[in-house]
Amino acid sequence: MSCSAKVGTNISGLNGAVVFGSRTKGALGLPSSSGSLSFGESEKTKFPTLRIDFMGRQLVLSDKRVLGDWSRKAPSSFSLRAQASICVSRAMRWWEKTLQPNTLEINSAQELVDSLLNAGDRLVVVDFYSPGCGGCKALHPKICQLAESNPSAIFLKVNYEELRTMCQCLHIHVLPFFRFYRGSEGRLCSFSCTNATIKKFKDAIVKHGVEQCSIGPAKGLDDSELAKLADCGEIPRDLRLPVVTGNMVMMASLEKRAVTRMGTEDKSPLIIV
Repeated sequence: MSCSAKVGTNISGLNGAVVFGSRTKGALGLPSSSGSLSFGESEKTKFPTLRIDFMGRQLVLSDKRVLGDWSRKAPSSFSLRAQASICVSRAMRWWEKTLQPNTLEINSAQELVDSLLNAGDRLVVVDFYSPGCGGCKALHPKICQLAESNPSAIFLKVNYEELRTMCQCLHIHVLPFFRFYRGSEGRLCSFSCTNATIKKFKDAIVKHGVEQCSIGPAKGLDDSELAKLADCGEIPRDLRLPVVTGNMVMMASLEKRAVTRMGTEDKSPLIIV
């Protein structure tokens, strides 16, 4: 397992095991800085070792030998106090397992806006989750199975911890949470569910999963949500968005689109320009 050191965490290990929050006697102290840690075994002695890429230098701590500038021999149970925050290795990220080709990870508010607008008439399911959410982790395999059985739909995963400001702008206050979108209709429904209430998700797939043709461009997020994202600096204020004017579809700024939509809708055939 690999991890990085950033902010105030104590790490201790016993024969290769890692325990967080330990403060054993005789801890080895590091100054307030950052570095990366890796745990493994010494190639020669096969004893547990701790390798630290710290301040441009590699230090190795072992229960049998110490290299570098460390003159103190570490006991079989060692502890490291550092300015550290733990970043879990990719192998431990449950939310990246068994993802289907029609499942995409959203990395920014702009990417979410673009993905919804570019989806056309396809059903889009936005899955809001958190790595530390037990309900999200338990539900993940079933969502992946539903994504596999509905290849025409697009599943967008949004990590709440990494996109907290965007999620707050969208009024996401409970996890796991789902939103369904399609074409010019925009948001179809939104709800939270767990393994116990997965039928709610399946019913929404059945109800909204039928392929259909929308009249007009994909709507995506509501204008009020787009305005909130722009106010928070998550998307540019001059973002160009599709808007229907009469029997034409043009690109306009967020403010002009909101003003245009206040008028009456014209049901004449659309002309894409």
